Amino acid sequence: MSFEGDLFVGEEKKILIWGTGNICNEVLKNGIQGKTVGFIESTGSRREYRGLPVYSADTLPEDFDSIIVANKSVDAVYKVCQEKGINLTKCIFLFPVKTACGNTNREEVRDILGEKNYTNYCAELGEWQGTFFERDMEKYRRLNKRKNFEIQEEYLWPVVSDKYGDAGTIENYFWQDLWAAKLIHQSGAREHFDIGSRIDGFISHLLAMGIDVTMIDVRDFPKQVEGLHTIIDDATTLRQVADGSIGSLSALCSLEHFGLGRYGDEVDPEGCFQCFANIQKKLKREGHLYLSLPVGKERVEFNAHRIFYPVTVVESFPAMELIEFSCATEAEMEYHVDIHKYDNDIHDGTHRFGLFHFRKKE
Repeated sequence: MSFEGDLFVGEEKKILIWGTGNICNEVLKNGIQGKTVGFIESTGSRREYRGLPVYSADTLPEDFDSIIVANKSVDAVYKVCQEKGINLTKCIFLFPVKTACGNTNREEVRDILGEKNYTNYCAELGEWQGTFFERDMEKYRRLNKRKNFEIQEEYLWPVVSDKYGDAGTIENYFWQDLWAAKLIHQSGAREHFDIGSRIDGFISHLLAMGIDVTMIDVRDFPKQVEGLHTIIDDATTLRQVADGSIGSLSALCSLEHFGLGRYGDEVDPEGCFQCFANIQKKLKREGHLYLSLPVGKERVEFNAHRIFYPVTVVESFPAMELIEFSCATEAEMEYHVDIHKYDNDIHDGTHRFGLFHFRKKE
């Protein structure tokens, strides 16, 4: 047996992987027990991935032993398999499907996935039999000498998802939160308004800096926090805020959802664009605006979000001057990017966030 990069090469089972995004890459990084012979995409948007062919459900090769479904849209994949007559007993679904299906032979699944992937697979299913947990429990019982700390079945709390996890995650949300928080801190703002950003990341950064934050969101806020003021309202109109009253405002990965009904708001195709217009009215002269929005080939992925051409965003803020356009992905932060660089970008399991720093013109 040998390895070529992180793809296993040998005389073992021939494996297809359904997915070409981050989940697929993680599976390959963890190592599988077999030879990867190709990938499957539901949309069939590419012909090759990682030097191997990409198939659609209609063009699968005849010679393969197993399909690892490295895709969270498992119900959709299951439906396609049924429609196309794909043998479900050859499929290993890494995430639960509403209907019990796929390869249910745990020993065979473990042999194909390998230790790390199998552990993650069991974590998704809420299982622990056959994982390291059993071995560790046996070893603990053998070594433990303290009666009060003996393992008792009624107090078992199996956690198998942390064994092979990283110490944390650095992804596009991490980069966008850090980017905006740094700029706001550097601006010297002591009061800041926000529309729908993450409380447990970006907002906590600002509060730790001693900046008073007023958040506007259509949803209820979970708790009262010192320095955090809340307005529960549809932020499309910003009707509770006076015109020309805000000096510093942000909306990180929130405005792309407006008008799609996902968060209980009214369905309105113009919802986000109405908010863009009203934000400009509420900002003071030379007020600062920090936006994060998914960018790439322009489209709506109903009802999740919209993807914008960056130039669409810039043109939607005629009262503003663009100070900076940068981009964040799960892999990296890219500063001062050409506005048209990713106009034809199609995501592959994640999204690129466009980070826009505007200042209102005099």
